[in-house]
Amino acid sequence: MWTRLYALIVKELLAVLRDPKGRAILIGPPIVQLLVFSYAATLEVRNVDVLILNRDSGHWGQELIERIDGSPTFRKIEIASSQAEVRVAIDNQTAIAAVEIGPDFSRNIEAGAPADLQMVLDGRRSNASQIVAGYLSQIGAALAAETPAGKRAGADIVSTVPRNWFNPNLTYQWFMVPNLIASIALLIGLIVTALSIARERELGTFDQLMVSPLRIHEILIGKLIPPMMIGLFHITVYILAAVFLFEVPLRGSLFLLYGSAIFYLGSVAGLGLFISAMSMTQQQAILGAFLFMVPAMLLSGFATPIENMPGWLQPVTLINPLRYFLVIVKGVFLKDIPLSEVVNQTIPLALIATVTLSAAAWLFRRRLE
Repeated sequence: MWTRLYALIVKELLAVLRDPKGRAILIGPPIVQLLVFSYAATLEVRNVDVLILNRDSGHWGQELIERIDGSPTFRKIEIASSQAEVRVAIDNQTAIAAVEIGPDFSRNIEAGAPADLQMVLDGRRSNASQIVAGYLSQIGAALAAETPAGKRAGADIVSTVPRNWFNPNLTYQWFMVPNLIASIALLIGLIVTALSIARERELGTFDQLMVSPLRIHEILIGKLIPPMMIGLFHITVYILAAVFLFEVPLRGSLFLLYGSAIFYLGSVAGLGLFISAMSMTQQQAILGAFLFMVPAMLLSGFATPIENMPGWLQPVTLINPLRYFLVIVKGVFLKDIPLSEVVNQTIPLALIATVTLSAAAWLFRRRLE
């Protein structure tokens, strides 16, 4: 059995790695994706343009403009002359936000009366505009604290000092790179496995595989192990890049990370084999892989918390292996996640792998009948 299995594993690896284009696809794009997404795929808002309509001639209105202009968040500050100009700028998306300073802004501040600011935001870019509104509100709050009324009330105001655990400087790569380790491993593992059996059918070697001494479970194991080996190679490269290139702290155990990665890649390979067993051509296999992959990314908690999703949609995420491995990867890197939590997240991965591999074997037998 082991000799036959070894021969099949070597055959699968040669089929994937023998083609120079295949090697380039397996090695080049994942590295490029890691580098590009780590820097470009960010939810932070930087280098945005803001329009200011200053109807105040006093000191505090000018002080507010200088503080906004001095913020590293904003790239360019344009001074508008009328509300019509503000409307045109927002309509044409030349500015994501506009700030209107009222004519009594400085006078109200000196008198200790409320001095309101009006912010006009581009709702078409809702997430970015809300973040910009938060930045502008912080600048306004800092200015209010230094006004005469703010200084008088300073003794009565409770000051809050935020502390960010696990990522004290809010470095975005610390959040993005561990997520990419799991996400890109899903992408590569799913596509390589989904193409496996479909490729045999297209090349006409499927019948030869059936008349070989290999049993069905041996064929599935032989199809399962090479994608897992490729996935472990990519995960290793990503870990090295995360630690030495992006300087993400590795606070947890690599043993726990790799142990859970085996079950994660097994569940991914199981899904890929199930898709491959249903597909007659490689094109169908690729479409099936992407049909699963896009919802898996959206429902994993990668960009938005699962708790924020509708109640009827949250149970769907339970069959998504990426959901569990993201918790493990981020926990190992940033938190030193305990063994008990790793086990709790790995058990669903093992169940998904068992169910998908069993379903792939059943479908495989049905196709042989």
